[in-house]
Parts: sequence; structure tokens; C-alpha cells
Amino acid sequence: MLLELDNVKTYYGNIRALKGISIQVAEGEIVCLIGGNGAGKSTTLMTISGVLTPVEGDVLYRGQSIVSVRPDNIVQMGICQVPEGRMIFPLLTVMENLDLGAYLRKDKGGIKQDIDRVFDLFPVLRERSNQAGGTLSGGEQQMLAIGRALMARPKLLLLDEPSLGLAPILVDAIFEIIRQINNQGTTILLVEQNAQLALQFSNRGYVIETGEIALADNSAELLKNERVKKAYLGE
Repeated sequence: MLLELDNVKTYYGNIRALKGISIQVAEGEIVCLIGGNGAGKSTTLMTISGVLTPVEGDVLYRGQSIVSVRPDNIVQMGICQVPEGRMIFPLLTVMENLDLGAYLRKDKGGIKQDIDRVFDLFPVLRERSNQAGGTLSGGEQQMLAIGRALMARPKLLLLDEPSLGLAPILVDAIFEIIRQINNQGTTILLVEQNAQLALQFSNRGYVIETGEIALADNSAELLKNERVKKAYLGE
């Protein structure tokens, strides 16, 4: 198993954000985590990436606990997160943002290859390579945020609400590229409020409600689940 969360409990001060969740992500999968606002989706990703430390339970990456590992070392191990709201550096150019994604790497030849890969995935970024990140459209900023994460050569990519604030036509384009990234060998854990979209593009899914896993199944079955349809698919 590439990633495993075992009974993870994470607090914000006295607030129990995660109350003991257990999930698994196998190599090569796209796994989605769906749920309402405040359910604990982003907290789960931040716990995996080392931004938050669980008070109980374990996070295992390739069978090794990463609970006490620093976030930059977690990136070096092969886990990279695209945060909600994109969080690009608005005053830096597209190229400078991408270079920062590779700041832990020393292999100049490999970095050049990965810049070319990002530009192949997102041709508009090549056109805007000298443009300040803050002047890009929302969709272009999302492409840049994903491209910056890919510059770290992640084995596991954590995506937090990639469709947030985007026009429907751009959402479809972003998700097709997410599928392409997965087909190129990157495992993906996807947090997404658009449950229909997330389940259509993933292999398996977990439903999180108030810090606990309420349902877990393959995505096709969750799409047919009456509870999921009523709560998250608007049916």
C-alpha cells in the first residue's frame, strides 16, 4: 500500500477535526475524498503532508510512519500537495513558480525535462512563462499550482479542491489533465466538493462526515448509493 491512514485523530486547538479516520491509497489509483464543508477533507491532506500532526493514529507511506517527518522531507519522499485556493506566488513569474517547485532537486537535466512536461500538459503556461502568476486567470493559476507540484516529481499527488472557482469548461479540462497525470504514473488523492466529478474520475472514494469516514467503496458503487445521491449529488 502506498499510503495508509490508521485511526488518525487531528485537532485544531480543542476542536477535534479528525476523529479517527482510516483510509488507504494503492499505487496507481485515483482515490477521492468527498464531504461537506468542514467535514475534515483538507485537514486530512494537511495531516498527510506534515502541516498538521495527528494527536493519535499513524500515517504510513510505503509502510513507513511519516507522522514525525518534516513537511519538506515528506516532499522529498515523494508526496506533494496542491493546496486549496492554489497558493501560487503572485509576484513571481510562471517560470519562477515552477522553479520553486523543484527547489529541493539538484538534477538540472531532470528539472528541464519536467518543465517541458508541465508545458506539454499546460501549453498556456509556456505562452505565459514570463508573466507574473498573479495576472493569470483562475484556471491558469490552477494549472500553475498543479505544474509547480509536479516539479517535485511526486509519487503521490494530493489535490485539494482543484475545481474551486473555475468555469465548468475549465473544470473538465483540468480533470482530463489530472487523469493524464495519473496515466503517466502518479498516484492521486483528490479532495473535491463536486462529488459527481470526483467519483467519475476516481477508482475509489471515501465519504467523510464531521471528521469520520461514513462510507467507503469503489467510485461506481458510491455514484449509485442512495445516501450519496441524496446528500452529495443533488438527487
